Amino acid sequence: MRLTGPEYGRVVERVRDRLSRDAAPADPGVVAGAARAEGVVLGAADLLRLLDDVGAAVAGAGPLQPLLERDGTTDVLVNHGGQVWVDDGEGLRRSEIVLSGEAEVRALAVRLAGAAGRRLDEASPFVDARLPDGTRMHAVLPPLAAEGTHLSLRVPAVRHLSLADLVQARAVPPAWEPLLRALVERRVSFLVSGGTGSGKTTLLQALLGAVPTTDRIVLVEDSGELRPDHPHVVRLEARHGNAEGRGAVGLDELVRQALRMRPDRLVVGECRGPEVRDLLAALNTGHSGGAGTLHANAAADVPARLHALAATAGMSGAAVDAQVLAGVEVVLHVDRRRGWRGLTQIGVVVGRQGRAQVLPSALLAPDRAPQPGPGADRLAEVLGGVAVG
Repeated sequence: MRLTGPEYGRVVERVRDRLSRDAAPADPGVVAGAARAEGVVLGAADLLRLLDDVGAAVAGAGPLQPLLERDGTTDVLVNHGGQVWVDDGEGLRRSEIVLSGEAEVRALAVRLAGAAGRRLDEASPFVDARLPDGTRMHAVLPPLAAEGTHLSLRVPAVRHLSLADLVQARAVPPAWEPLLRALVERRVSFLVSGGTGSGKTTLLQALLGAVPTTDRIVLVEDSGELRPDHPHVVRLEARHGNAEGRGAVGLDELVRQALRMRPDRLVVGECRGPEVRDLLAALNTGHSGGAGTLHANAAADVPARLHALAATAGMSGAAVDAQVLAGVEVVLHVDRRRGWRGLTQIGVVVGRQGRAQVLPSALLAPDRAPQPGPGADRLAEVLGGVAVG
């Protein structure tokens, strides 16, 4: 029999529930048997379709799975009531997929959190975790989300773009490619700043992929996102506590462990709070060529952002400036403009009366034409004579 629309959706739910109760795998024979037990006999084509959909409902993201698997998808967002939005690289747009309501959104969020080994309920009403396939999920429940459960899924990049790929895609101006290659070759320590979804991880991955193969890269992250195309990468990932808050391993401990692993380059992933203390500590351990990422509005705003985050870790302003001046040389800022995203600013860190500042050295005009900034000469010094074109 041929099933469509709501009737087919109900069959998927009943078969999924039966498999879950019986702890049965979602293979063709078991799914066909479960469907017959529900009074449904399917032809070969419908059985294959049911197999895919039940598999997604049991182990994947349910009705969102096709969006996550679609080429180019970077983000899938579910708002209250089941509205689904998708970003496929050209900005957010409303998806044709709609979840049935709050109950389905919440059930999906709870199940995905469980798949990541995390808890999501009234006692723990939000979660930030990585799913087994690498997808990063964030969910928040009422009453924190007043109108209903919200779910955000960030899809890991399947293709690891190289620096040459980014230049070809115009995400990096061709005139700036020599600057970035010199930055890597001369082991300059740098930060990548930008907003959410602006391409910080993509740019950092590409630069790490340009690191000589003789170097050992050790990555320390709160939630593993970096996957550089490099033959010698060691990845350390923080561990959150269990339901009782025990067993957590933070970035500070991982940085200490990383220093004992003979890194040539030490990289600390995105910082959103007190862990900026660990980022600055890592960049001041004598391992040149280190890197990290953080949110900021512009390259020049990075010192103020570091001050604000470090204050939550109890660091004084003077200590932050001292560590930035000693451990950070260049800031790369990425931005998103009307569906395009890429590198828009390169800044060089300078000291003014003991305070750290970022002097713009290369800028992208509104028409995306590269131009030198007031710090161009200083950047050329840092890069061994490679001038801003």
